[in-house]
Amino acid sequence: MRIPRTLEEALGNRTVLVTGGTGSIGREIVSQVLRYKPRVVRVLSRNEYNQYAMRRELGDRGDLRYLIGDVRDRDRLMRACEGVDVVFHASALKHVAICEYNPFEAVKTNVLGTQNLVEAALNYNMELLVGISTDKAVSPTNTMGATKLLAERMILSASQYKGDRRTRFGVIRFGNVLASRGSAIPMFIEQIRQGGPVTITHPQMRRFFMSIPQAVELALKASLSARSGEIFILKMPVMRIIDLVNALIRIYAPRFGHDPQAIGVNEIGLLPGEKLCEALMTPEEGLHATEFDDHFMVEPLSPPDPAKLKLENTGYDSESQELLDVDGIIELLEQRGLVEQFLTGMSS
Repeated sequence: MRIPRTLEEALGNRTVLVTGGTGSIGREIVSQVLRYKPRVVRVLSRNEYNQYAMRRELGDRGDLRYLIGDVRDRDRLMRACEGVDVVFHASALKHVAICEYNPFEAVKTNVLGTQNLVEAALNYNMELLVGISTDKAVSPTNTMGATKLLAERMILSASQYKGDRRTRFGVIRFGNVLASRGSAIPMFIEQIRQGGPVTITHPQMRRFFMSIPQAVELALKASLSARSGEIFILKMPVMRIIDLVNALIRIYAPRFGHDPQAIGVNEIGLLPGEKLCEALMTPEEGLHATEFDDHFMVEPLSPPDPAKLKLENTGYDSESQELLDVDGIIELLEQRGLVEQFLTGMSS
């Protein structure tokens, strides 16, 4: 199995498929992959309007193909995967409350859709499949997290039964992605625009946060490092939700003509399946994890090698990490260029 040394080598002159390619993460993956001169990028999604809007934004170009389809549809997916070298699997049902109310649908997309893609990767002897996962898959307490855990296991275990195929498999775990479509931040800003109150589930809730470009950079880095079923976890800042809300109030209330002190915050209680704190790596996974400057890499858990266990790693969760305060959150949002981006997203 030959491992590429650069992204140009990994992606250049390759046919790349991005499932969920018109979503927040998938769209950024497409944009970044195009920098490395692939033969073609196939954008697979079931949202016709998003494909239309993406085509208008990026223009008609010979290295982009837009495919309407659903990962649930095995026949369609097999056709979409024909001739593909590299897959970034970003298609998912990701909202906790929606998956909780529609568990069968979550299984169809997140579990069976992933199974279809793994089978396609093996069937066509692809070079690489990178799955996009979430902190909700770690010790899950809700349907979405449980389905994403199963999706992870399907991708990672494929390394154990692929035979002599060349396919490499890897998984990326994200925390909460700032400015992703459907995230809480646009809702908070809209509530601030209306003069409040801002609704939160619990003031002590802690979450990992990362920007979309950060998330995709990790996904591309995994395309170089994935070998036999590794999990890649970006190190990222932790925020209390109440501090994030207070930072947004300080930034946006004056822009909307409101006194920040007049914007109230209402607590509505945890939603079904929600945790106060999230983890990106279990203590058991920590025994197999290698720490780098900006991320962790969890090596395959089975079979364990006692000589290689890293006893100093005890997991990675939002409860044990240092918190960003309100000033730190404001500085982070400004550094990432997200203050104006949030407003642009609201007006589009």
